[in-house]
Amino acid sequence: MEENNTSTDGSTRVRLDSTLVGSTVSVSPDQLPESETCLNVQDLSLSYGDKIALQNISMRIPRKRVTALIGPSGCGKSTLIRCFNRMNDLIDSVRIEGRIELNGLEIHDKEVDVSQLRRRVGMVFQRPNPFPKTIYENVAYGLRLSEKLPKSELDDRVEWGLKSAALWDEVQDRLTDSALGLSGGQQQRLVIARAVAVKPSVLLLDEPASALDPISTLKIEELIAQLKADYTIVIVTHNMQQAARVSDYTGFLYLGEMIEFDSTVTIFTNPQEQKTEDYITGRYG
Repeated sequence: MEENNTSTDGSTRVRLDSTLVGSTVSVSPDQLPESETCLNVQDLSLSYGDKIALQNISMRIPRKRVTALIGPSGCGKSTLIRCFNRMNDLIDSVRIEGRIELNGLEIHDKEVDVSQLRRRVGMVFQRPNPFPKTIYENVAYGLRLSEKLPKSELDDRVEWGLKSAALWDEVQDRLTDSALGLSGGQQQRLVIARAVAVKPSVLLLDEPASALDPISTLKIEELIAQLKADYTIVIVTHNMQQAARVSDYTGFLYLGEMIEFDSTVTIFTNPQEQKTEDYITGRYG
């Protein structure tokens, strides 16, 4: 996985095997034009009472790309993505400073409808959480809340959502069955279908494959590769090989700070920060 190289100052540097990295994107996110920026995070800090969870995070998340967030447990990865749809607002004593712009609009403005924001920024959690309803009703649930569609159009959108999540062929003959009867991997893809059915701008994935077997994990990764053609995707993962395989950009968080954020190629083959290199090569974490 790694190759040692001695630099001119005599220190040992580590270069990771570039074949691990699936993306060929090498442009730094800071070099992208504003038109290609979906989420613009500026000096974001968050604390729960006296406990600081995030400190001065700044990053520009590119549109219709996959951005991975890596780092040790408790470093703030999940807290950060929950800022993007304001889910942290639901927690008592939370205090947030800084700006988050979605397509140029500050999401904390008083005029922002939070329920509409959460439809635009969908989220999938670590463990599949289908509703105790039919497969059809799981996908239709958000559509019924956000749009008044005739039955024929609702049917089309449910089918579209299931096809987008690569699940239609497996469930088209049992849409009236309980979603709880699906396998874990199918349930997770159903939850993704539920999220994309309302056509969000951003899809947040909080360790979406950590509870799945290797075959289901592969299907989720293949699905992510397909979905990025239409959605900006931000994925939290503890699996660095997964981050290397599926993402175009990677951010490394440590103790609530963004240590380094760059193209995945750069992060995994030529990290600029020693802490990043130490984490990726397994020296800690």
